[in-house]
Amino acid sequence: MDPQRRRTLSRLLSRLDDLSPGEPLPSVEKGRPIGGAFRIGITGPLGAGKSTLINETARNYRKRDKSVGIIAVDPTSPFTGGALLGDRVRMHDLTLDEGIFIRSLATRGMSGGLTAAAIDAADLLDVFAFDRIIIETVGVGQAEVDIVGACDVTVVVFEPGSGDSIQAMKAGLMEIADLFVVNKKDMWGAERFVMDLESVIEMRGGNRKPDVLMTSANRGEGVVELVEWLERYFERSKQDKSLDRRREEQRIDRIRRAAQMILRRRLWQVVSPESLDKVVNSNMPVRNAAQQLIEQFFSGEADET
Repeated sequence: MDPQRRRTLSRLLSRLDDLSPGEPLPSVEKGRPIGGAFRIGITGPLGAGKSTLINETARNYRKRDKSVGIIAVDPTSPFTGGALLGDRVRMHDLTLDEGIFIRSLATRGMSGGLTAAAIDAADLLDVFAFDRIIIETVGVGQAEVDIVGACDVTVVVFEPGSGDSIQAMKAGLMEIADLFVVNKKDMWGAERFVMDLESVIEMRGGNRKPDVLMTSANRGEGVVELVEWLERYFERSKQDKSLDRRREEQRIDRIRRAAQMILRRRLWQVVSPESLDKVVNSNMPVRNAAQQLIEQFFSGEADET
């Protein structure tokens, strides 16, 4: 990507946090239709080595001549409101590669870890024709289930023997994974952890049984196998149309959420203080009062009562 286009992308990404509900994404000259990129979600407990794994994964993709966009969703600083961990610092050496673009975004307190801005950012990277988009989310455990709403594949990274990893095996992260990666495979107890993880997967039953891979990202071990697994998954999901179905479900969900945000914002723009005072001071149940406001809103009477 040439420097001018990179600056344009940075500027557009900076605007995302300021977009109000219902405001369209900024237009992009010579942009590609959304859907050309393979979106990879990587999540898991803190300390599992996700950033290092992403670093090595991006390097491997570059060797395959694939451009890579990385979105790192960090906790929010209570003082600045900005991203706290700063994954771009940990991935600094990647920024020298013109085929890699890294952006840190703050959760702004959202429990699921992914902000709407992060998903919009993935759309922009897609429009800017990146081949692979990696989204790393905050390692807060089971709350990361909303990564499913943004990615074509979800990778959950564990560290052998950590308490957070063991808890995650019992909770929400088990529900969303397409692939489990046990990182730091050189640690004591790694093999046992994999056996326990595979037992949990087997006991859960069902037709959907995620695979398990072992890596040691800081040594670059297992990363080639990880990328090969991802590429096989991508090709298989395209061929059997499961990728199309997954993306359609995600799109429906995102449209519904966006519509709800727009309606909520518009409601309180239209409802006058007098209308609100009237129902607040009435003796009707809260549900009935809310229903009355909604009916007034849709009938166009909210600002006239």
